Order: sequence, then structure tokens, then C-alpha cells
Amino acid sequence: MIYEGNQELSNFLGWVSIACWLVVYSPQIIENYQLKSGEGLSVSFVAIWLIGDLCNLSGAILANLIPTIIILGTYVRRFWYMYSVCDAILLFQIYYYRWKRARRTARLLYSDEPEAALCDEASPLLPGDGHAEVPARKSMSKDTLKFVAALLFVFAVGLGAWAVDRHIHRGRPRPRPKEVIEWRSQVLGWISAALFLGARVPQIVKNLSTRCEGLSPFLFVYSISGNTTYFLSILAASLDIKHLAANAPWIAGSALTVFLDAFVLYQFFRYRLEDDRRADAIERERAE
Repeated sequence: MIYEGNQELSNFLGWVSIACWLVVYSPQIIENYQLKSGEGLSVSFVAIWLIGDLCNLSGAILANLIPTIIILGTYVRRFWYMYSVCDAILLFQIYYYRWKRARRTARLLYSDEPEAALCDEASPLLPGDGHAEVPARKSMSKDTLKFVAALLFVFAVGLGAWAVDRHIHRGRPRPRPKEVIEWRSQVLGWISAALFLGARVPQIVKNLSTRCEGLSPFLFVYSISGNTTYFLSILAASLDIKHLAANAPWIAGSALTVFLDAFVLYQFFRYRLEDDRRADAIERERAE
């Protein structure tokens, strides 16, 4: 017996996913502003992610996929300027703070205080690049509570959007679009899946040198939440073979990306734990 799916559950998960993607870049933009540096984020990561989203949208439209997937793509289509503006802000922050730092260094080099210039040259681009003698201690429990609060926030927003959508369409059956397995949409879908996976690689590599300093973990919390609810909304709609085949690239791209985003969070907590242990060791040495 083929599972016919639960349209209400699919719509709810789809709206939660949309809520996640609407705020996904906000934490990183705030982080860059507070640090006055964008060096924690990989430029390739942002650029490849944007290209993947555009391929994702094009393929979903050609394949006539379920409404929530099209809406997710519509975030790029109708509100593509919002998404592009977020990318542009991140790129602007990176290059603006680099320019500002270079200008400050050049001004100090030509000043009457050469020692100040040398000090500025030696200062780290990120707070953690200088490997301070005693790493700043940060509460893991507070970070965990922040993650939980962030998840509750997006789920609440998604629930509210789903309730409004349900009220608007109350008593009116929604026609389900006829999904088609079309080679152009499948190619674009698999390209977007490959781009989403490939985008994480330069960020993971960058984290090895920056130790995740300057990188907001909430970017990946929202990404994991958005991708998880995204592919679950597809599965909740139907488990029919034709439906799964038409949506295979989007299921694969979202599901596999979750593991890479989880690995980035693992890097974040690992480096945080190492810094705390290092701080404890230094404090013990000083006490002796």
C-alpha cells in the first residue's frame, strides 16, 4: 500500500523551512558587524551557495514540484533581491573591513609612530588568530540555550505562517500540481545538490585555520533546520515512487548537506572545548 501523504504536515514543514531560510544569513551579518571583520566566512561558500539556490529554483519550476518547494524557490524568484542583498552585504563586509584594515595599516606606516604600525601589522584579522595566552572562556550551556531558542523561534514563525495559510485556504481544496520527470529539471536539481555540498568544503577548510572564529554557528543551525524540514516536507507529501523520483535531487541535496553543516557545528564545539581546556591549564599553571 502506497502512503498517500499528509498535505497539512507537508505544508507545515514547508513553512518552517521557509522561516529558517528567511533568517539564515542574519546571524552572520550581525557577527561580522560586531567583530568589524568578515574573515570567518569563506567567500566561495557564499558564492557557490547562491548559484546552487538559483539552479534549485529553476529545476523546481521546470519539474512542477509541490507548492512549498516552489515557495522556497520563490524566495529567490520573487524576493531574489533580498537573498542577493544578504549575499552582497556579507561580501561587502568582508572586503570593506579588509580595505579599512589596509588603509589603517598604510596610515600608520606613514605616521611618525613606526612601532604602532608594526603592532597593527601583527594584530590578528580575527579575535582568535593571535592565539592569545589565555583564550576567552565562553559558556557552552549558554550557547546550547541560544540554539534551542533559535529553533523555537523559527518553528513558532513557521507555525504562524502555516496557520495563516490554512485559514486563507479554509474549505477550498488545493489542486496538487502534476509533477513531471523532465531531464532539464533533473540536471539542474542535481547540479544544485552538488553545489550545496561543494559550498561547505571551502568553509570547512577555512575553519581549520580560523578555528571557527568569526563564524556564527546559528547560520548552520538555521541551515540544518531548513534543510531537514525541507526534505521531510517532500516525504510527508507522498512516498509514491514517481513523486520521490521527481524530487530525488532536492531530497539528496538537502539531506546530505545536513551532515556537512553538522560537521561545521562539530568543529565549532570542538574548538570551543579545546579553548576552555587550554584556559584551565594556563590558570592552573599560574596558580602553581
